[in-house]
Amino acid sequence: MAAKLFLAIAAISGFIFVALGAFGAHGLSHVLNEKEMAWLQTGLQYQSIHTLALLVVALMMLFVTSHWLTVGAVCFIIGTLFFSGSLYTMAIFHIKIWPYITPLGGLFFLVGWLALLVSALTLTVKG
Repeated sequence: MAAKLFLAIAAISGFIFVALGAFGAHGLSHVLNEKEMAWLQTGLQYQSIHTLALLVVALMMLFVTSHWLTVGAVCFIIGTLFFSGSLYTMAIFHIKIWPYITPLGGLFFLVGWLALLVSALTLTVKG
């Protein structure tokens, strides 16, 4: 059940990544300044990496039993929302309170990768 949910969230995140990337390149490039475009690009880069990581984790969950995979997946989702989302909000909507959320998103990314490490060291294969 969790694998299906995480696969769906990865698909939604991938869709948002592609749509926002295209909109940024074609619709926002004339509106945003250089710094704002850099924030947008950084958010897109991290979202793309962690969308793929979430996809891999969700697929792994079909074959491997590990509580730590769930922890990693949840951390990647929260990290993407906080890290990439805050950069998008700063770039597009000029809301400056979000810089305090960005490092928290980065922390969730780090915890997610550590959870994958723990999972790799303690995994049990289904079957």
